[in-house]
Amino acid sequence: MSDNRTVTLHWQDPMIGAQAALTMSGLDYMQAIVAGKYPPPPIAITMNMGLIEVTEGRVIFTAQPVEYCYNPIGVVHGGYATTVLDGAMGCAVHTTLPKGMAYSTTQINVHLVRAITLSVGLLRCEGVVLHSGRMVATAEAYLRDAHGKLYAHATSTCAIFPIQRD
Repeated sequence: MSDNRTVTLHWQDPMIGAQAALTMSGLDYMQAIVAGKYPPPPIAITMNMGLIEVTEGRVIFTAQPVEYCYNPIGVVHGGYATTVLDGAMGCAVHTTLPKGMAYSTTQINVHLVRAITLSVGLLRCEGVVLHSGRMVATAEAYLRDAHGKLYAHATSTCAIFPIQRD
């Protein structure tokens, strides 16, 4: 095979941001990432996605599909959309948390409604918190193209707990 392709990824130490997150509210931390004060997590680099807008209970990601995420039938693997949706929902939940609290996705339900290929261009993913309680939060997210066409949507349940770092 002579048509080999390569990808080189560069990222910064993810613990820079993770340590900073311990000292501020979730909203302040997410806003600091958007402002460039802390580096994006490596998964954002790997999946070619970025956090561009943050308010309490709501975030917007962009995601540019990449060829190295194609599956055997020539479309972007469903795990790509799932990862983007999960990231948006989790970050939206994070914006509702006070200092010292964390979250973890415990359940995600994804609906892939249209194939994603490179030709769809830049996608936009909105994550919104539906409920944020003392121990559980729920959220939803929508992945759309520049024309508003829906490619996938999801709901999520997250556990909320105190941060415990060793």
